[in-house]
Amino acid sequence: MTDTNETSPLLWEVKEIAKAIGRTERATFHLLAKGRIPAKKIGSQWVCDREQLMNFFKETAA
Repeated sequence: MTDTNETSPLLWEVKEIAKAIGRTERATFHLLAKGRIPAKKIGSQWVCDREQLMNFFKETAA
């Protein structure tokens, strides 16, 4: 399942999360695996809420 709609509230898969945060898939996978960004693993796929993810980085940068 790949989210190609930028208005969708959920980001599915490392590729889409990486695209949203401007990181490589490898770097994003590392952050996900270490629990450094707000996401959950459902089955074999990572998923996160787009708004929560953006707010997380806005708060971290402040």
